[in-house]
Amino acid sequence: MNARQGSTAARLLAAAGASALLAGCASNPFDAAKVDPTSPVAGEVSRLVRANRDYPTFAEIPKKPTDVRPLRLFGQAADEVAAAGAALEQATAPSTWTLSNTDSFAARARSDAGPDAGPADPRSTEAFADDLRRRATPPPPPKR
Repeated sequence: MNARQGSTAARLLAAAGASALLAGCASNPFDAAKVDPTSPVAGEVSRLVRANRDYPTFAEIPKKPTDVRPLRLFGQAADEVAAAGAALEQATAPSTWTLSNTDSFAARARSDAGPDAGPADPRSTEAFADDLRRRATPPPPPKR
């Protein structure tokens, strides 16, 4: 009989503890939240937070816009995009085009590009790198 009374007391104690924990969840933790007045957003927070804020009504819902195309036209535009994609795939499918006369194309591209630039002088490249190394300054050590 004592064991039964102990288990009932343990159950009551566990139920009371669970109720106390759940009661903390039922309240709004932001009701008593304070905003640091020195914070850069303190003015904005106090302006946006109002205790008695009115909520929009159904009468405040804007009317349906008249400058939007009907739904069926969206579908037609989607069909046009799909048709253009299919035409592009068909036009660029394998074996629909060949490479020919590539030598003359390459020669024309080379002449349009101008004379070949010679390789850079390794000494000037190394001098440039040395100058950059000399002018480079390491960042300051981190503040601790």
